Amino acid sequence: MIQYIRSVLFIVQMYLMMPLIGLAFAPWALFSRRGAYACCKTYSRYVFWTARWMVGIRCEVRGAPPTAEALVAAKHQSFLDILMIFTALPAGKFIMKKEILWTPIVGQYARLLNCVAVDRGKRGAAIEKMVRDVKAGLSAPGQLIIYSQGTRTAPGAKLPYKVGTGILYQQMGQPCYPVATNVGVLWPRRGILRKPGVAVIEFLPPIPAGQPRDVFMKTLETQVEARSDALMQEAGFDPS
Repeated sequence: MIQYIRSVLFIVQMYLMMPLIGLAFAPWALFSRRGAYACCKTYSRYVFWTARWMVGIRCEVRGAPPTAEALVAAKHQSFLDILMIFTALPAGKFIMKKEILWTPIVGQYARLLNCVAVDRGKRGAAIEKMVRDVKAGLSAPGQLIIYSQGTRTAPGAKLPYKVGTGILYQQMGQPCYPVATNVGVLWPRRGILRKPGVAVIEFLPPIPAGQPRDVFMKTLETQVEARSDALMQEAGFDPS
């Protein structure tokens, strides 16, 4: 019961701080991508700090995040892995569903960071537009982050890896860094209760550019799923 109350208080203050920090940085962020990054990383670090002392979640990044331009293909379990991956990268930008653009504060900062919005309901047309938008945004260097399963996945659930990741990998001609995680064990995709423990995202060794798409997709899925299962077991959850 006490942990549930802590979780409620944590969630309330976390979302109250989002517009406050966003508005505080707005004069800088509106004229500088550096300001937009500073705002979003400040908010993320605030969430990590309050998560630690309010609900007992400690955030840990393992592996070596890319510092040059690269594709980052990650497993997605909750809002927490978004914050952790973004903060670990020097210039991350997301492939995201277009509805986020209409979210107050978040949508405005997504535009400032050159995130790429995708209409998930249009499939083939959405992939074509995504590729065009990514090519148009390559003039702004950074790390492009895509969630290969297309949505948040509950611990233990097995969802297919979507072909859009493979298409981007081929079109960009850059190495791809797989990212595994266990955050959903502690911070669920839905629900209020936050469980104490160590939330981990792990950057795995990069997959070099130039592999056939089917080989790349198989390698990506195998590596991310195996390592995510191991991290979830480490956090006390059996994903089998």
